[in-house]
Amino acid sequence: MNMRIKTTFILAVLLLAAGCRERKAEQFHALPFPDVQLPSMISGQQEALEYMAVNYWNGITDPSRSYPSDSVLVSGVRRGDVEQKFADWTSIMEYAGHGVWSKAVGNLYDRALACERKDTASQVFETFVDLFQKYFYDPNSPVRNEDVYCHFVSRYASYEGLSDVLRAKYEREARLSALNKVGTKATDFRFADRRGKMMNLYDVKAEMTLLFFSNPGCEACMQIINVLREEPMIASHIASGRLAVVNVYIDEDIQAWREYMPIYPDEWYNGFDPDYVLRSNELYCVRAIPSLYLLDAEKRVILKDAPESKVFDTLAMYLNN
Repeated sequence: MNMRIKTTFILAVLLLAAGCRERKAEQFHALPFPDVQLPSMISGQQEALEYMAVNYWNGITDPSRSYPSDSVLVSGVRRGDVEQKFADWTSIMEYAGHGVWSKAVGNLYDRALACERKDTASQVFETFVDLFQKYFYDPNSPVRNEDVYCHFVSRYASYEGLSDVLRAKYEREARLSALNKVGTKATDFRFADRRGKMMNLYDVKAEMTLLFFSNPGCEACMQIINVLREEPMIASHIASGRLAVVNVYIDEDIQAWREYMPIYPDEWYNGFDPDYVLRSNELYCVRAIPSLYLLDAEKRVILKDAPESKVFDTLAMYLNN
C-alpha cells in the first residue's frame, strides 16, 4: 500500500469512527432524573422531609451508573434538569430543618466523591461543587444558606484534588461560614451611636432583634428600611419594644453615615463600628450589603444573612403568635 493510499485509508477510518461516535451521541436520549422513592413505613411529614433531604441524590450519585457526562448531560441526565432538582432540594432542606443538614450534605458529598474516584470523567462531583457554591454561598442567591454550605465546604477544603491556593480559599470560606450559625448565640460586639455613646449588641433587650448591616446610599438597604418603617405589623412591634432593630454601619466613611442619619428611624439602634472589628476580626461574615440576622431574646441566631423576604415572613410568623 503506497503512502497516499495508506494516508487516505487512515483518514477514512478516523472519519468513520468520528461519525459513529457522533451518531451514538445523537442516539442517546437523556434520562429522566432518578427520583427518590419514600419507603412505605414513612408516614409523617417531617420524617418524609428528612428522608428526602438525605436520600434525594442517591440515584444520580450511584457509582455503578455508567451514562454519558458532557456539556449537556450529567450521568445521562440533562444538566438543566439536575440544576432544577438542586433548586428543589434547597426547599426540601429548608423545611427539613438544620438538624438534618450535616447528614444530608455528608451523604451527597461521599457519594459524589465516590463517582469521581470511580470515573474522573463522570463530572458528578464537580457539578455539585458548582451548584453548592451558586445556590448556597453566592451572596446574591435568594436561597443562600451559609450553614448548609459550611457542611459542604468543610469537607471540600480537604479534597485531594485542590491546589494549595484553592485549599486556602476554601479553608477560609469554611471558617467564615461557621461564624454565628443558626441556633448558636450571636457574637457580641460594641458599636457607637451618632453622639459617640457606646453600647453592646447584648445591651439591647427585646423579644426579637433584627441585626441590619447597611450602608448609606444603598438602594437595597433603602427598600428594607421602607418596609420596616411602613409595614404596620412590623412598625407596631418596633414601637412596642417587642422587636428591636440594630442598624450598624461597618465601613469607614463615617461622615457619609452621619449625613444619612435622618433616613434612619429614631426608635432604631443606629450605630457604626468605631474599631472596625466586625470585618477585620471576622466576627461576622458580611460578604455583601445589606445583610440581615434575626435573633431571639437570648441573642440566639434564628436567621443568618437571610434574604429579606424570608426575614419578613419569619418576623410575621413569630410576632403574630
